[in-house]
Amino acid sequence: MHYIKVKVHADEKKNKIVQKSQDAYEIWVKAPAQEGRANEAVRAVLAQQLGVAENKLSLVKGATSPAKIFLLRD
Repeated sequence: MHYIKVKVHADEKKNKIVQKSQDAYEIWVKAPAQEGRANEAVRAVLAQQLGVAENKLSLVKGATSPAKIFLLRD
């Protein structure tokens, strides 16, 4: 298990991900920051980048903030 820090930009024109360090990413998603839609989109983009199933990633901090922390379970 380890933590991944993410800075999110919601409601963008396209999905994009940039790795800032070994455990930090900046992610742009098309989904709006409403009703958790951006959080789910970020989780999907991050899971694809890491090559893991979405259910291995849990949002542990920052549900309503652009700065989020996800837990990656083994």
